[in-house]
Amino acid sequence: MTTDLDTLLTALYVKIDDEIGGTRWLGRPPLLNDSELVCLAVAQALLGYHSEARWLRYARKHLCDMFPYLPQRAGYNKRLRAALPLVKRMIRELATDSDFWTAPVWITDSTPVPCGMSRPTVKRSNLAGWAGYGYCASHSRFFWGLRLYLVCTPTGMPIMWALANPKIGEREVLAAMLEVDSDLVARRTGILLVSDKGFASKAFERELAELGVELLRPSLKRERKRHGEPILKKVRQLIESVNDTLKGQLNLEQHGGRTFEGVAIRVAQRVLAMAAGIWHNNAIGAPVTRSLIAYDH
Repeated sequence: MTTDLDTLLTALYVKIDDEIGGTRWLGRPPLLNDSELVCLAVAQALLGYHSEARWLRYARKHLCDMFPYLPQRAGYNKRLRAALPLVKRMIRELATDSDFWTAPVWITDSTPVPCGMSRPTVKRSNLAGWAGYGYCASHSRFFWGLRLYLVCTPTGMPIMWALANPKIGEREVLAAMLEVDSDLVARRTGILLVSDKGFASKAFERELAELGVELLRPSLKRERKRHGEPILKKVRQLIESVNDTLKGQLNLEQHGGRTFEGVAIRVAQRVLAMAAGIWHNNAIGAPVTRSLIAYDH
């Protein structure tokens, strides 16, 4: 196997088709099946097309051999939003099919997903009630939108992810994520969760300890140096580089979503694209598993 986009999409198509076992439809089946749709969405994210209209024009000219039929923009958008459960399922399936699924170390952080840049946009947006104002300390800026919470392995393979209003506390969101995936956490032993100071709380650490999860975070100014802190800086750089992959290479902040469903599928599309790249690089023994350079052209 080689590191190119065609090979990745072919392997991903086979994986999705094996997992869903062929979708049954009432009436005439669509000309673009679910496996092709998800592969098309992954290719869009990897090639950096955040405009669906421009993407479909490009695909009709350059990807007609792989996708003989392509819908119009409105049809593609409707099918893609309806495919959100499948996209979320495939993120988990690719993670479990990699060598990183059993990694005992998890890294967590949140990153802004801006959804509007002006006050009139905020007033008219269909995201009202979901999105809100938040502050990004790493870039010293305020934003209006959502936050993407990601729990991943040190290689960047997503384990859990969620979108939440920036006004909701980080510990509250992470606790809800762990509660939703309680079966997954219960099957693991000795999980080490690496985070930043935003997750500092003795009560929260006790809750994690009851789940069998140990929290490793930087110490606050009033605290003594915590166990394992010397290695924390190097590990924390990994989650920053994962966020940079989502934002720099996969254009997370240029998602273009105008409704909650639209934002959710566009974020999931990019998380799946990163997971697919890591999964394929792991399968072929690539030296850098999170490198997407071979697939962005």
